Amino acid sequence: MSLPQASASANSNAANAGEGVREFLTFTLGSEEYGVDILKVQEIRGYDTVTRIPDTPDFIKGVINLRGTIVPVVDMRLKFKLAQAQYDVFTVMIILTVAQRVVGMVVDGVSDVLQLPAERICPAPELGGQLGSRFITGIGTLDQRMLILVDIEKLMSSHEMALVDAAALH
Repeated sequence: MSLPQASASANSNAANAGEGVREFLTFTLGSEEYGVDILKVQEIRGYDTVTRIPDTPDFIKGVINLRGTIVPVVDMRLKFKLAQAQYDVFTVMIILTVAQRVVGMVVDGVSDVLQLPAERICPAPELGGQLGSRFITGIGTLDQRMLILVDIEKLMSSHEMALVDAAALH
């Protein structure tokens, strides 16, 4: 599925930039809700079969051919060391553009696009551990919802991912 409402939202994001409002595509992994910067999202697709590449980490599911572009696909449940994913009709693939590289990430489901003013974003907690706060930009709060905001550029360019050249981000 394409993301026309997100494109419109992304345009309104530019208009709201002076007000400190940011927009995030929200997705679920298990019972937790996460968010990525909507400006990094290219499209949302149903989960499709991937071609496995030998000798890659478990969280790299393989690659897909997306309109002539070979796209690596990351299973975010495995990357974040959550329970093994059960792929079903709700499983989706978010296609991102990070440092001029197209990357897919498999998530349990996509929720919506949220606008968060700066005062609704708390700094990332210092947690230690594998994920810790290395790839988290903050925690967004909206009513009773808490949203873990993922720094997708930092995650996809991390040494263990090796999907995007970190130098391309600067």
